[in-house]
Amino acid sequence: MRLAELQAAGRFEVLDVPVPEPRPDEVLVEVAACGVCASELSHWTGRSGSYPDRIGHEVAGRVAAVGSQVRGWTPGEAVAVWTTGSGYAEYVRVHASYCRRLPPEVPPTLGLVEPLACAANAVELADVRLADDVVVVGAGFMGLLVTQLVALRGARSVVVADTRPDALALASRLGATRTVDVGQEPLDQAVAEVTGGAGADTTFEVTGTQAALETIGEVTRMSGSLVLVGFHQGEPRRVPLEHWNWMAFDLVNAHFREVRTIMRGMDVGMALLASGQLRMDPLVTHRFELADIDAAFRTAVEKPPGFVKAVVEVAHPTADPS
Repeated sequence: MRLAELQAAGRFEVLDVPVPEPRPDEVLVEVAACGVCASELSHWTGRSGSYPDRIGHEVAGRVAAVGSQVRGWTPGEAVAVWTTGSGYAEYVRVHASYCRRLPPEVPPTLGLVEPLACAANAVELADVRLADDVVVVGAGFMGLLVTQLVALRGARSVVVADTRPDALALASRLGATRTVDVGQEPLDQAVAEVTGGAGADTTFEVTGTQAALETIGEVTRMSGSLVLVGFHQGEPRRVPLEHWNWMAFDLVNAHFREVRTIMRGMDVGMALLASGQLRMDPLVTHRFELADIDAAFRTAVEKPPGFVKAVVEVAHPTADPS
């Protein structure tokens, strides 16, 4: 089978490797798509990680085979899975308990439920309440998922900030009640107008940048919540701790490593997709074949107009995993 291995900064190589044999408690999944996660970009650019490496964890596809102890799964069923790597490939094997059945309404190429689980868990941990005023800093893929989820929680206002007009326009369609181009308008003034000077009850930082950390405390009310969703990599970050301390902010680290929590988030996300309350189709904007995986990562780094999410789709000339 084909598998894309990251050989060096900016360079994948598509290898021909054996199809993994599922262990007794595992499922072999025929990969339909693997999303390019923002957490992988620094590895591709050479700012973190080591080589070679087999990355890729936002996987959806169809069951190809099951281990001898697996019950309840049938070849051909559409699934989203949790895996820690090797997702940019024709097949991946995972523990059966890490599979979630995709509803008929969601094609596997849109079944990116692992990142949806992260967003769902973040919003639940932040405990956004009815009539809260919320700010989302960053209108990328995760920020737009958070925007939809916050709107479902019944927020009074959802202010979304970014520097890209196209991303902000999409945010408006997905639940934002006010958008702010921070290159053209001060975010703190906009939030003050929306909240009558009180500030946001909860502010989500979804960029992973130093600039956002310097901003979120300026738009949040005393004893409000600062929720760190962005993936911070590279050089150490600085926070205005004196101000945060004085304002008695509740700091929420919305990153999850416990598998049980991740899987529950996938269950929640799957239910929302199946019910039609949450949309994934407007977010998957750029699709690439496995042979063009470097172009997928380059696009995710450069973020051309209209970009939200890059996905590597895997064509299967034959259904026989051999």
